[in-house]
Amino acid sequence: MGGEVKKFLYMNRKAPYGTVYALESLEVVLIGAAFEQDVTLVFLDDGVYQLTKGQDNSDSEMKNFSPTYRALEMYDVEKLYVGKESLEMRGLTEEDLLVDVEVKTADEIRDLMEEMDVVLSF
Repeated sequence: MGGEVKKFLYMNRKAPYGTVYALESLEVVLIGAAFEQDVTLVFLDDGVYQLTKGQDNSDSEMKNFSPTYRALEMYDVEKLYVGKESLEMRGLTEEDLLVDVEVKTADEIRDLMEEMDVVLSF
């Protein structure tokens, strides 16, 4: 075994409830981090809602899994980025989010994608 650690970028574009994409992305990220992947998370479009405080999932049959994002740090997942334009279009700021993130422009996210070995979109 051994070899170079691949860099994985997980792009989260879907709202947290109504589909399984957000939860599945989180599960894949946790598994990858447990196997010491170099994990980066980017939240774009309605994916920014995955990180908002005070989520109301009462209209959904899904459990509120948003507190799990706070556990990412324990898995050494510390590269969390949010699209500036996605936040602005939804009237959100960094203060509305559960965890510390770095806000990046679309161009900065595109550059980040170029640096990755694997990009997965959920």
